[in-house]
Amino acid sequence: MSTHTDTLARLERTIAARRGASPDSSYVAKLNAKGLPKMAQKVGEEATETVIAAVSGSNEELVGESADLLFHLMVLLGAKGVSFDHVLAELDRREGLSGLDEKASRSE
Repeated sequence: MSTHTDTLARLERTIAARRGASPDSSYVAKLNAKGLPKMAQKVGEEATETVIAAVSGSNEELVGESADLLFHLMVLLGAKGVSFDHVLAELDRREGLSGLDEKASRSE
C-alpha cells in the first residue's frame, strides 16, 4: 500500500530524473535551466497563491495551490542538493519542542 511519504519520494525521484532533460520537453528542466533565482521566485509565487487560496478560496483551491507549492519547493531543494528526507529529519528533530522555544533558539 502506498503512503504519502512514498508519493513525495516518487516525486523527488521524478524531479531528479527530469532535471537533466531538454528544457523543451520538461518543465523541471526548464526551471533548472533558468537557475536558482527563478526557482526561488516560483516558490514565492506559489506561496503567495497558497496564502490567497487559504484566505479567500475554497479548500479545493487551497489543496491545489499547496500541491504547486510543494512541487516547486521540491524542485528548488533538489537543485540545491537537499533531499526531502533532510527536511523531514529537521521536522522530526523539532517534534516535541515548543514552537516558541524552537524559534528562540534560531535567533540567538
